[in-house]
Amino acid sequence: MASHTPLLARTASASRPLGLAIAGALLITLGAKVQIPFWPVPMTLHTLAVFLVAATLGPRLGLASMAAYLGLGAMGFPVFAGSPERGIGLAYMAGPTGGYLLGYLMAAGLVGWLAQGRGWIGQAAAMLAGLAIVYAAGLAWLAVFVPAPKLLAAGFTPFILGDLIKIALASTLVSGISRVRAGRS
Repeated sequence: MASHTPLLARTASASRPLGLAIAGALLITLGAKVQIPFWPVPMTLHTLAVFLVAATLGPRLGLASMAAYLGLGAMGFPVFAGSPERGIGLAYMAGPTGGYLLGYLMAAGLVGWLAQGRGWIGQAAAMLAGLAIVYAAGLAWLAVFVPAPKLLAAGFTPFILGDLIKIALASTLVSGISRVRAGRS
């Protein structure tokens, strides 16, 4: 039995990151599904969840969580905001919001990397950098569907205030999680 202990230890240590990535993907799904009345448009907690997961789990697991979320969505699971009503799978991902989804994937790694070991201000700055990536990819893709003069009104202006509030909240939550972790050490 003792000869199996190293294998069991390796399996247990390998399953922890997988479990964290899956938990992150589930949190991102929950964030996409929660809709809060807000002005000028209702807001989801998608941005908050992606950045919270990335800053808490770091670049590798944050990216893995977002990739798992996108993988589930690509396979047809209704993980995206507005799905299944607005479509599912690759058809949804190729629609107007597909660029934002790609932006979240890129931002997850960036936020996870930039937020490491930082305080509230550093984490908020990391999330702002991630948000810039999300909007750049999202607006570039949305330009295929929306005429240029209406692009900012369709894909930026109604969402930026809510996203800034979510960044403040996510930074506060990550700072709190970091303090709790430090207290346990």
